[in-house]
Amino acid sequence: MKYLALAAALFSATLARGSAKVHVVALGKFTNVQWLIGPEESKPYDLKIRGLFVDAKLKEYTTGPQHEITERLFVVRRMFHLNDSLPQESAPRWKWQRGGWLLVDRVSGKISALNLPDFDNYYSATSWYRDYAAYCGLSDDGKKAYAIVAQIGRRKPVLKKALGDAAGDDMPDSECPQPTWQRQPTRVTFEDEGQKSTYSIRGHAADILNSEEEAEEDTAAR
Repeated sequence: MKYLALAAALFSATLARGSAKVHVVALGKFTNVQWLIGPEESKPYDLKIRGLFVDAKLKEYTTGPQHEITERLFVVRRMFHLNDSLPQESAPRWKWQRGGWLLVDRVSGKISALNLPDFDNYYSATSWYRDYAAYCGLSDDGKKAYAIVAQIGRRKPVLKKALGDAAGDDMPDSECPQPTWQRQPTRVTFEDEGQKSTYSIRGHAADILNSEEEAEEDTAAR
């Protein structure tokens, strides 16, 4: 009897797993909206957005291309409507705002907000490689800029190097150009005011490569 009960329990568990709901995750068609930018949020800036749907239900708005991490997971940039009305105003004043990055699970349908260290929704231009995000981050007061490499699942950045004072320009994504990646070995290059810095990413550690090291490695590879 004991073995029969165990077999019945295993059979029931197998059926439960087999009957788990399959979710359908999809991104809709792009449409144009105006994002108001600048210190006074008065300059219109055209952006293309599209809906993120789970089981045909709208869950979020997104902008830009998604980055595939695995066959199951991808990341995409969030857009949302913010109510800009004052307390004395009775009607809401909706404005489009650009948010951070979302992690989407195609199997479970779960959507999670990524907390990237020192990431600035306005100034940080992100470059993804595997599960790494490279961008120029800002200090809490917005005065200092950093070269940042963050990895999904880790609270502390894999790389954080001071770049100097933040530029504070009016245009979005203007703190520094989007970093560039290369593989084998994994490296990322940041550019700040015309000066380039290249770092080698090894697991959870990052090492800076100076020009002599790069020249020696390039010569050895030939």
